[in-house]
Amino acid sequence: MTDRVYLVTGGSKGLGFATAAALVAEGARVVLTGRSDEAVASAAAELGAVGVACDNADPATPDRLLDVARERFGRVDGLLLSAGGPPVGTVTAVSDEQWQSSFESVFLGAVRLARTIGSALGEGGSIAFVLSSSVRAPIGNLGISNGLRPGLAMVAKSLANELGPRGVRVNGLLPGRVATDRMTYLDEQVTEEQRAASLAAIPLRRYGDPPEFGRVAAFVLSPAASYLTGTMLPVDGGMTPVF
Repeated sequence: MTDRVYLVTGGSKGLGFATAAALVAEGARVVLTGRSDEAVASAAAELGAVGVACDNADPATPDRLLDVARERFGRVDGLLLSAGGPPVGTVTAVSDEQWQSSFESVFLGAVRLARTIGSALGEGGSIAFVLSSSVRAPIGNLGISNGLRPGLAMVAKSLANELGPRGVRVNGLLPGRVATDRMTYLDEQVTEEQRAASLAAIPLRRYGDPPEFGRVAAFVLSPAASYLTGTMLPVDGGMTPVF
């Protein structure tokens, strides 16, 4: 992966940062994003990457990232699409405003980025959507995620079919319970008994570490996965009840 160039949205922390770190470790060059100037600058400095503070929901973001990658490195080879999780709450409890805001950032922003960057990728290019195990089965109290993530999975599959003839691959990654700040926040919303039950549902009996996800994501983006496309790949310690 030496000198290949990847865009990583949501790369200042969590699963995006873990993927950016794995890509850099394999010799790739990374442009990472996040909404906080300070967090993006810190993450970029730590990894030796290029940082761009921006919002996935901003229609100007895709072209801006392409311009930065081409200006700094002369090319772009792939994209990891990651975004912060939507608000918690049941379908009946969350407001129209929460649905709309989440749709703009989690769904439409991802579609816009994938469409724009996908059009710019050449043969061997790769896109990976960071989705959720909610693609396969709903998660309690995450009504918005349960609504949006499966739709994005179908977008990814459709895009794989559309871009495949050009040699561009598109896949989805379905993280389960990985020990990020987001997971800590979600655990704080439930009882100790519920947390214990969630852990017991994982065959490996533990949460994943972010680098474990990052290594899988880097592989999926890399030329080593050159015949893998249109796949929704769980990274969940065996938690997903269907395969």
